[in-house]
Amino acid sequence: MVKLTEVEDEHFAQEKPQSSKHNVLLAEDDEDDYTDTESEISNDSDLDEFESEGLYERLSALKDMIPPSTRRHVSSTVSSVTSFTKSSIAFSGKALWIISTSAFLLGVPWALAYAEEEQYIQMEREQGMIKGANEVCE
Repeated sequence: MVKLTEVEDEHFAQEKPQSSKHNVLLAEDDEDDYTDTESEISNDSDLDEFESEGLYERLSALKDMIPPSTRRHVSSTVSSVTSFTKSSIAFSGKALWIISTSAFLLGVPWALAYAEEEQYIQMEREQGMIKGANEVCE
């Protein structure tokens, strides 16, 4: 069997509350609200401590608010996105290297051969024009 005992609050143990109209317990001053001055966070030293904190310290303090399963899920998602990004960049770099070297190895000789062929065609035209001019003159 469970035995219940009443434990009095320290504040009420020092001062006996007065009951007022409507059976509401009030302290000595029924117009003022009760405030616990010991739990106030208005000290200047506390404010200085908060101002000296950096962004990293504030974010690392927030990690306790997030459940471990959610943290694991977010961590695995970020890890997989990072891995995909790294592999995509590596693949793109290798593909760009292959394409550019192939273009240089195949494209430059082709461009030189094409320019040389164009010169031969131009020379044949000039020789044809010279022959035509000589035939007209004769």
